[in-house]
Amino acid sequence: MSFPPFKTLTSETLVLRMENIDTDQVIPARFLTMTSREGLGKLAFNDWRYDENGKENDHPLNSDTAKAAQILVAGHNFGCGSSREHAPWALMDYGFRAVISSEIADIFHANALKNGFLPIVIEKSAHEWLLDHPGEDVTIDLEACEVRLPKNGGTYPFKIDPFSRLCLLQGQDELDYLLGQDDAITEYEAAQ
Repeated sequence: MSFPPFKTLTSETLVLRMENIDTDQVIPARFLTMTSREGLGKLAFNDWRYDENGKENDHPLNSDTAKAAQILVAGHNFGCGSSREHAPWALMDYGFRAVISSEIADIFHANALKNGFLPIVIEKSAHEWLLDHPGEDVTIDLEACEVRLPKNGGTYPFKIDPFSRLCLLQGQDELDYLLGQDDAITEYEAAQ
């Protein structure tokens, strides 16, 4: 599966201050029967965004500015709970390309990277600044592995494993990468 290459992204942020946002809040379990990624964005954070009759309520995720944001800033321990690839699919279909937090659950982190979505763990002071300044333009530079805050807010490094970084930069998942190595695989097998 290919996705747009991720090199540098500058976007307004959408801030969800709540801590321990779990994957069932990102995409409720009742929607996990869907096999297509398309359309999952309208279901992202469904129980927060819609009332019991399915009408949009007054929630920040329903605002026009939220729909333009490509960077989600979430409270501590984002993506906890059960493993589901639908969570990064829903976030991407909503329009996000990255989430920034002071802690991101390991399983969500791995699922996100495998699906072209960048989870960033940033130091606490930068995270607090982001939480306190919703809607600011923030730059994520994947080539330099840093987040740049506006208004002289500073530049903060983040860690990502080299293989995941390479895949995101090239806009490919692990299978795309392996398929791109077909000549090297053939050469290796011929030498055996």
